[in-house]
Amino acid sequence: MPYVSAADGTQIFYKDWGSGHPIVFSHGWPLNADAWDNQLHLVASHGWRAIAHDRRGHGRSNQPWHGNDMDTYADDLAALLDTLDLRDVVLVGHSTGGGEVTRYIGRHGSARVAKAVLLGAVPPLMLRTDANPHGLPIEEFDRIRAGVAADRSQFYKELAVPFYGYNRPGAQPSQGVIDAFWLWSMQVGVKGALDCIKAFSETDFTEDLKRFDVPTLIAHGDDDQIVPIVASALESAQLVKGATLKIYEGAPHGLAGAFESDFNDDLLAFITR
Repeated sequence: MPYVSAADGTQIFYKDWGSGHPIVFSHGWPLNADAWDNQLHLVASHGWRAIAHDRRGHGRSNQPWHGNDMDTYADDLAALLDTLDLRDVVLVGHSTGGGEVTRYIGRHGSARVAKAVLLGAVPPLMLRTDANPHGLPIEEFDRIRAGVAADRSQFYKELAVPFYGYNRPGAQPSQGVIDAFWLWSMQVGVKGALDCIKAFSETDFTEDLKRFDVPTLIAHGDDDQIVPIVASALESAQLVKGATLKIYEGAPHGLAGAFESDFNDDLLAFITR
């Protein structure tokens, strides 16, 4: 399997499909690159080169004790782009992956980047503070930590339901989608999973967003129960100059069903123009 070496020697797994203009995908917590398979196949089938990596601690990448923080995640993404010498890249990040993409641009600039897509992304800041009153209270993230530490298997099974909006009236849950979410989540090492909760919830990306200087699509469901839109996409769209904001009415956090189809259409349109 293909790997690139991070600065500290951590081996980062990636998949690389198709050829042409590179589209690089960063996944959410607690998943891995497989969560992007439908989009990887989509863009590769339309003549682009589709690349997605497993974040350190997740999936098939190494599980180091240290470095499970947003700066290092961004540096690992930089190692991928640099090692493969990718240029004019479209960076696509979902949830925590959106934070990774944002911190990459804030930390490494946009010399290799042509466009960016933030989907259900955690920036600018998930945690409620005096300056961020619409964020979620620390107790919510403590609850997630406690669930992972006590019985992560059961916690992930339960998390999948609101993640995909299957707890809403009229929803038609897919056991296959829930099972896939559980399988991917169980591949995350406990240390990496716990550290990543702090990384995605407490990292302030405000200054990173201000450094964006490429066309950016900010897409979010307005019924996202995991990363509520009020403190995320609506704020990010005000910070990124010239950003395009796309709101999916009634859509959840995770890509599934009609929401996934609509996003796929918007993704193709954005990377084509």
